[in-house]
Parts: sequence; structure tokens; C-alpha cells
Amino acid sequence: MKILFISDVYFPRINGVSTSMETYHRNLRVLGHVVHVIAPDYGALGPDETDIMRVPSRRIPFDPEDRLMSFKWVMNQFEKIRRENYDLIHIQTPFVAHYLGVKLSRMLGIPCVETYHTFFEEYLHHYIPFVPKNLTRFIATRFSRHQGNSLDGMIVPSKPMLKVLQSYGITTPTEVIPTGIEPASFVLGDRAAFRAQHNIPQDRPVMLFVGRVAHEKNIGFLLQVVDRIRHDISDILFVIAGEGPALKSLEQKVKDLRITENVLFVGYLDRHTDLNSCYRAADVFVFSSRTETQGLVLLEAMAQGVPVVSIAELGTRDVLREGMGVWIAQEELTDFSGKVVTMLRDDEERRDLGNSGLEYAHEWSASKQAKRMLTFYDGVLKFPTAPPKSGDYGLAW
Repeated sequence: MKILFISDVYFPRINGVSTSMETYHRNLRVLGHVVHVIAPDYGALGPDETDIMRVPSRRIPFDPEDRLMSFKWVMNQFEKIRRENYDLIHIQTPFVAHYLGVKLSRMLGIPCVETYHTFFEEYLHHYIPFVPKNLTRFIATRFSRHQGNSLDGMIVPSKPMLKVLQSYGITTPTEVIPTGIEPASFVLGDRAAFRAQHNIPQDRPVMLFVGRVAHEKNIGFLLQVVDRIRHDISDILFVIAGEGPALKSLEQKVKDLRITENVLFVGYLDRHTDLNSCYRAADVFVFSSRTETQGLVLLEAMAQGVPVVSIAELGTRDVLREGMGVWIAQEELTDFSGKVVTMLRDDEERRDLGNSGLEYAHEWSASKQAKRMLTFYDGVLKFPTAPPKSGDYGLAW
């Protein structure tokens, strides 16, 4: 099978969508299939640009990490794309990529599917806070329903997200297929080396967050947790690995809470070199996002034998099993911080929980999920849905 991924984001831009795409890209190729990618040009090429078409893109105001691809430039490459004889288009994001994917699929006469990676209902109000939340929820619902019903198939990473889309009125055939864990995630990192590199004493208690430093990740709540914990464990250190639009506001909040000595921002880490060691350096991984469609970092932490304290909302409810590498907490300071303190003080419990999480993470094989994706592709190819009405892809960019 020959598959075309189209996305508004991809490496070197680091986020969950890029990670998911790379994971499927690699595993589908291992299974003998051809995967090409259309993605923005960030002005810096990755180590392996094989089978990637980089699209001229412009910066987006107030969002310096992302780029807006040129719709027109891609359409000028249509003959080149047509000669590739793709079997199916897989859209990964809902912006320019969605409209490109839908239009190309109809022009080429092949099906297109899309993965719903982002819960926009709980996302938009963080970036346009001057608009009432009820209005942003209405916009997100209409937007998602319109796009979803223009496709031949949809993929969601979790059952709770599937229920949300069904409540929107999306009737497109949809399958729950999470992103799996790569074997490389189980290669144990170097705890001592990472701590030494960042001047962290080997015996200092460390809690960790890995991910995009964005408003919807609810990292501000975790800073409040740190503020509460330091009264019980004075030398607690909270390491935040990632970057994003909320970084400056979080740095200010650290100053306001007077916890500068208890928080360390280390920026983005190369997942092929430093990330495993970062996970391994932690005593507990913490997570409080309400908007995850899956929460892959939770499994990555478990794959390093690191126990987790996390809330269980939306997609993370599908991933987390109490006692299997995680203590599930409420988004409430006393409960959440109490669980972290108890875990940090009990070496045996922390070790046992980490071991159970490592065993549990092995159930989420990337190869297994890639085979499920192929089965879904086969079904769409055999029974494609009707083309969308005229105008569903007629936006001008």
C-alpha cells in the first residue's frame, strides 16, 4: 500500500502529532508499505528527509512554533503527486492539511482519512480567551462536525474521544487506534548522567513533566502542587521538559509562588538521545492535562519504570489503570500533592509501581497498532464513503 500523510506540523517541531506520525511512518514501512509526508518547511531540515515534501510556509502571529503551509504551492505540485499513485491519504491535522487532503483525495479519486489528535472544545479558549467559552465550544463543535463528515474515515486515540465526536453528530466510520510505544522507549536511560548534566544531586527528589509547555496542559496546577509539597519535602525539584506558548507565563508564576529553587526548565530534549535519561532521572512523573486524546508521555514514563501520579480525564482514562504504574489523583491540591508526597517517601511502593508500569507499557506495542491501522485502511479502500458536497474543500489559503 502507498500512503500519503499530510500534516500542518512535523519534526523538527516537537509535539504529540509529530511523534505519532513518526511512529506510524516507521512501523508501516517496516511492515512493507510506502509512506510519504507533506509537511511545513521550518527552515531547518531533520536528519532524515526521505519521502518528505517540505512546503513553503509562513509564521503564524502569536504562535512562533507553528507554520501556515501554502495551499497553492502544493496544488502546483499536483502532477508530481498524481504520478506517485497513492492508495490513500491520511490527514493528521485540521488546518491547511485537512483542506489539502480532502481536495487531493477527490482529484485523485482515492479515499482520505484523518486522525483527530486535538480536543478543540477544551483547546480554543486558552488561545482566544476574550471569546466566551460557550462560543468557542460551539465553534469547535461545528468545525469538527463539518470536517469529520467530509472524510471517508476517522481515527481517534481513545474511546472517550470517540464518544465526544459522536455527540458532535459525526457519522463518518471511526475507529479507536492509539499511538503505540516504540521499542526504543524501553531502552533504559542514564539517570545519574542526566542529573549530573543538570547539576541535580543524585539523592534529590524529582518530579517530572514532559510535553508541550502549553496552556491546555494545565502545568500551572502542577506548580501549585510543588508549592504545597515543598512544605513537606523542602528540596523537591520539579523538572519541566518542553517548550511552548505558556513558558513565559509559567516562569512568572514560578517567581510569584517563590518556588524558583524548586523548578527547573530544561527545554525540548531529543527523544532519540536525552529523553529516556530525563524520564529515568525522575522519581515520579506528574500529569494534569484535561485535554489529551491519549497522553503518550504517560506510557513513555512507564516504559522507563517511572511511577506516575495523574488525573484521568478524556483520553487518559483509556490509558491509565489504577495501580498499573499509576496512582490516579483528583485535580485538587490536597489529593494530588498527598499522593506525590506518599510516593516519594515510600521507596518500596515507588519501585513496585514503577515495575508494574513497565510491564503494562509493553502491552502498547507500536507494531500492533500499525497493523490495526492497516486493517482500517483496508476497510476504507473497500468501502469508501460518498464524496463531500461541493465547497467542503474550497477554502482559499
